[in-house]
Amino acid sequence: MAIAILGMGLMGAGLAEAALARGETVTVWNRTRSKAEPLAKLGARVANTPAEAVLGASRVHLFMHADAAVDTVLGDLLAAVEADTVVIDHTTTSPERTADRAEMLDTAGIAFLHVPVFMSPANCRNGTGLMVAAGSQAVFTQVEAELRTMTGDVWYLGERPDLAACYKLFGNAMLLGVAGLLGDVYTMARANKIDPLQAHELFSKLDVGMAVKVRGLKMAKNDFTPSFQLATARKDIGLMIETAQPHELAMLPGLAARMDVGLAKGLGEADFGVVCAPEMERP
Repeated sequence: MAIAILGMGLMGAGLAEAALARGETVTVWNRTRSKAEPLAKLGARVANTPAEAVLGASRVHLFMHADAAVDTVLGDLLAAVEADTVVIDHTTTSPERTADRAEMLDTAGIAFLHVPVFMSPANCRNGTGLMVAAGSQAVFTQVEAELRTMTGDVWYLGERPDLAACYKLFGNAMLLGVAGLLGDVYTMARANKIDPLQAHELFSKLDVGMAVKVRGLKMAKNDFTPSFQLATARKDIGLMIETAQPHELAMLPGLAARMDVGLAKGLGEADFGVVCAPEMERP
């Protein structure tokens, strides 16, 4: 079974290497050809154009930088895609534009899935990590087994075409937010002459993941019965900002400003999770 992988960034190149190691017939393409050429040494065919890359491919995997690149590459290859080929876009994209893209491809008679990934380059090479998929159930069923060879877990979200795009952004928001807050912790540590490695030891004792399971579930249910009141949490963030001086923090000042809005709305006795409640959006 021949496949085409377009986009030789860290993810695309890693998955191409893994596919070649499994003995698959792989054609690769990248706008800058020099990034694709190292795969030739591993047995890949390097195409000059997207249209050339997809000839004879049963699956086409896209790993682009953003929506505009996906649309450009699709415009270049659609006339060459064969009737039974499945186009699988792994790019992190706009939900709205993903839905429009799915509708356009359906109209053109092209089988399409959006399958963004939560995978590092190492995950790509050793077949671990997570893919989230959305689109036609029939198309997903057609390629599910092959997708499962590429990753540790494939989560099919349903036929609504923009769902995987939404969930990918949800996941990245958490990953980026956690990194930003860790940065704030290490900034506070340095400001107080504590090695960040020592500060990091706290998280071997403190299960911060429980906050997602417990408080996160309550927030999703719009339940703000207090266990840590907003007024108290705002006082604590003030101490954190003071403790970090003279250094700047990345995340906590923004959260403090949001808490101030909640306090101004008279929500000080609610659980601090209320800062993300729908009523916070009302004038």
